Amino acid sequence: QVQFVESGGGLVQPGGSLRLSCAVSGSNFRWQGMDWFRRAAGKEREWVASITPGGSTTYVDSVKGRFTISRDNAKNTVVLQMNSVKPEDTAAYYCNTSPITTPWGQGTQVTVSS
Repeated sequence: QVQFVESGGGLVQPGGSLRLSCAVSGSNFRWQGMDWFRRAAGKEREWVASITPGGSTTYVDSVKGRFTISRDNAKNTVVLQMNSVKPEDTAAYYCNTSPITTPWGQGTQVTVSS
């Protein structure tokens, strides 16, 4: 069973930065595509970013130029660097494999507020 442990969330002011990390166990990580998702209160889960095993990345339009996804295959970790954050980035953030694996991790809460 694949397990995800997300960390790094917190309260940040608009325009600030956060670095989210996700430790993955129980999978052939280096051969897995990885995604970040988020869910804001009262809204559906939204895909945020993807990284392929080879390191190619894609992003939802709303975070392009502000967020960066990366991976460390030696540490089985995927990172989401969040810069220039906005209040609309407030959500619980989750990582997962591509395609999705269940169960999900507990997520990490990001709150953007002054």
